[in-house]
Parts: sequence; C-alpha cells; structure tokens
Amino acid sequence: MHFGLSEEQEMIVSTVRSFVEKEIYPHEAEVERTGQVPRELGQAIKQKCIDLGFYACNFPEEVGGAGLSHTDFTLVERELGRGSMALTHFFGRPQNILMACNDDQRERYLLPAVRGERMDALAMTEPDAGSDVRGMKCQAVRDGGDWVVNGSKHFISGAEHADFFIVFIATGVDETPKGPKRRITTFLVNRGTPGFEVRDGYNSVSHKGYKNYILTFDDCRLPDAQVLGEVDGGFAVMNEWLYATRLTVAAFSVGRARRCFDYALNYSAERKQFGQPIGKFQGVSFQIADMITEIDAADWLTLAAAWRLDQQLPANREIASAKLYASEALARVTDATLQIFGGMGLMDDFPIERFWRDARVERIWDGTSEIQRHIISRDLLRPLGA
Repeated sequence: MHFGLSEEQEMIVSTVRSFVEKEIYPHEAEVERTGQVPRELGQAIKQKCIDLGFYACNFPEEVGGAGLSHTDFTLVERELGRGSMALTHFFGRPQNILMACNDDQRERYLLPAVRGERMDALAMTEPDAGSDVRGMKCQAVRDGGDWVVNGSKHFISGAEHADFFIVFIATGVDETPKGPKRRITTFLVNRGTPGFEVRDGYNSVSHKGYKNYILTFDDCRLPDAQVLGEVDGGFAVMNEWLYATRLTVAAFSVGRARRCFDYALNYSAERKQFGQPIGKFQGVSFQIADMITEIDAADWLTLAAAWRLDQQLPANREIASAKLYASEALARVTDATLQIFGGMGLMDDFPIERFWRDARVERIWDGTSEIQRHIISRDLLRPLGA
C-alpha cells in the first residue's frame, strides 16, 4: 500500500496551487467587497486555464479533456478549494453527466463545453424539494412530440454565466408501497428558450460573488432532442452526478481548511500575549494539534474515496463519509482559527471571517450532513435487514 503522490500528481498539485495563488488570491478581496466577478476577469481566468491545459480536466481525452483519474481530479479540486469559489468557477469543470449526451447532443453541448465555448449550470433543487429530490414539482407533460414544462428551480449556482442548463424535471408518478414517487427526466435547456427565464436569487452570506439564481418555466416547450439520457431515467443520472459533486465538496473543504490552518499556525507563532507567543499556551497549541489531525484525516478519507472510484469499487458510503467528515472538519477548523485570532478574526482585515462564513454551506449543499449520515447508515444496516 502506497500513500505518496506520484511525480505527475505532485506536478498537478504544484501547478494548480500556483495558479490559485497567482490568478485567484489577488482578486478575492474585491470580489468579496462587490459581490461580483467582472466579465473580463472571468474570461481571463478561463483562458489562462485553457492555455494551461486544465480546462475540462475531468473529461476523458477522447472528447478533448485531460483524462485525469478520479484521484488526480480530486487533487485539482482540493487545490482549487483554497481560492474563492466565485473565481475558481472559471477554472472550468463542466458537469460530468454531459458524457450521457447522444451523438447530436455531443456536438451541441458536450464538445463545446469541453472546449470552453459554452458554459453549463445544473438545476435540481426547488423550494419544496431539497433533500427530498423526488418531491420536485417542476414537471414536464407530453404534448405531441414535445414536452411542456412548468415550475421553478432555485439555488442554482453558475446560472449567471451559463449558456445552457442541465435540468432535472418530473415526468410522471409511480405508485409504490411507500407512496407516490415522481419519475425524473434530465433535460438540456438553452438560455433564451421561450418560456424559460433566469432570475436573480437570494443574497447569501457564503461565497460572495458565487451567486445563486431562480429558474422559471412557463409553458416552456422542449423537443425530445433535449432529453439527456433516457426518459424517466434522470434519477440514475442524478446519482452519478452526486457522486462527483460530493467528492468535490469534500476536496474543497480539505483545501480550504489547509489554507485556514496556515493562518492559524502562523498567527499562533507570531502573536504574543503575556510575553510569549500564544502558541506556547496549551489552550492554543492543542487546538492546532486537533486541527491538523482532522485535516489530514479528511484528506485521506477523500483521496481513499476517489481511489475506490478509480478501482471501480463501490464508493457510495466512502464518498458520503468524506463529504460528511471534511465539511464538518472545515467548520471546526474555521471556527477554531477565528477563536485563535480573537476579535481580529471577525474583521475583514483578514479572510478568516470569510472562510468561517463560506464553510457553513458545505454541510448543506450537495446533500446535507444528515443525508450523508443516512447514506452511510443504510449502507451498513441494509445488508443486515435493519
């Protein structure tokens, strides 16, 4: 069993970390202040990522991607987690479920997305359908050879820059012993489609500049050519996507926790009270010890889950464990760092209060901590009949 990174993986980590430090860090304060990413800046970051050869690095080489393994891509996401999500969004990683595109859709969506010519956004959550995905009310009804869609989605990230949307919509209902369950189909929806509108969302305290939007459908007509995958097969597509996004959240949380920890470590060595560095006091030094232990544990959980995917082994529970532990560890690390900084931790002279605010959402989106615990416990108990 080998726990070290290969030379190629070390190069990936070094390259992406350098990119984040040089191209992302200098713009974070302004994005945080204005809540906006200027279009020119976003395009510049995207072009530099393309020039670097990392755009769509999560896609196989046969469609123009870099062909990174799950482990390699997780390392990329970990390093991107150090930077502002509003800015690293332009370090393009199109949704992996675009690999389900048929031949015609590959030309219209998959290949342009991989080349950086079109950007995508994914829409699943609704006001009444968060963790209860099958409770969605946005529905598509057959009308001749088309589907007529009515309803709404909210909390849609990346919609501001998206040219098209990958939308999960109810297309029927199955009666089951546990009650009615909606059948779900995935649709590709172009910006500007009649009856489809992108509206401003809510003001969030987390990830300023990485905005959320509301999508509305009012008798929006979509032809069969816009169905991604099989009709009523969207739930399977969704689960495959959630594998990737939950691993991304875990990797992001590790990367952000390490950046935050660096501030805590250095401040503990430099800040003096009672005539000595505060790191000499066990009240602080023990927090440092706890933080690095949790970060390392989260890192290994995350990389182990990615490795299982590379080995084509079952990884549902392992990914849930990584997402759960890493996101909650990030919360503890940011809170402990803020405590070490004292009052200054709440001031915007340092990014600590931003890390603290940003960390809160990681336990909510892409499956709450409670959902992750449900996945883990069912994976263990179901085989025993419990």
